[in-house]
Amino acid sequence: MLNMTARITARPGYSTAGSCPAAGPAVATKDQQKHVNLTNHPLKVIKLDLATGSRDGYLYVPPTYNKGLASPLLVMLHGAGGHGKNTLATFGELSVFDEERCLLLVPESRGRTWDMIRGGFGPDVDYINKSLAYVFDRYNVDPNRLGVAGFSDGASYALSLGLPNGNLFSHIIAFSPGFMRPPSVVGKPKIYISHGVYDDVLSIDYCSRSIVPRLRQMLPHAEMHYVEFNGAHVVRADISKAALDWFLGGAPVDESTYSQNEQGSS
Repeated sequence: MLNMTARITARPGYSTAGSCPAAGPAVATKDQQKHVNLTNHPLKVIKLDLATGSRDGYLYVPPTYNKGLASPLLVMLHGAGGHGKNTLATFGELSVFDEERCLLLVPESRGRTWDMIRGGFGPDVDYINKSLAYVFDRYNVDPNRLGVAGFSDGASYALSLGLPNGNLFSHIIAFSPGFMRPPSVVGKPKIYISHGVYDDVLSIDYCSRSIVPRLRQMLPHAEMHYVEFNGAHVVRADISKAALDWFLGGAPVDESTYSQNEQGSS
């Protein structure tokens, strides 16, 4: 069923009197452990088990998590044909999330790509809402550092879903988006967009160089950063690090064209 508003109803509301331990993440079940040994990091990633099919979602809870301290949460959306296991590595080693106790939620689309791109908002909004409710019920999330990010189709979806839910998402990060189709704009989320000038999949001229001026008209007073880099259709390591540092700690963003050698993954 279509969700024409794309509104997400889940909200942070964790009580520190909840059942999670005072320090450390929830422990994966034996069934989950069969699926979650995805990285070399000592902590295993939790498979959510919220879906009946093969596509589900994953949650990284850093070993530094403490229920008495509100933690940032970043939702990362994959590109077309992607899945959670690859998307967990967007920012490099998961240990980059540990210092700020940041939770990383990686949902998978119900189909090969996100519903809005295939026709209209619907089952993917519902699943993301369900996965956020799962996190909010179990973990203490900082509403001032609650972001949605994505690459390629996932970036288009992050913009299209994040803007009508700007009263939930404080930050939107879009790596090489193709377009945006938000049904509305709510709130004033902070936005970071990057795009490679040699992108031969989603041309920068037709995509981000068109998207960013529209965004600045829609949100003239919002904090917005746009970075072009000398690269193709990739998430470069230096770009993802800069975006994460901005999200977690408000680090300054260098918007001049990055000239380092191309690196990263598609």
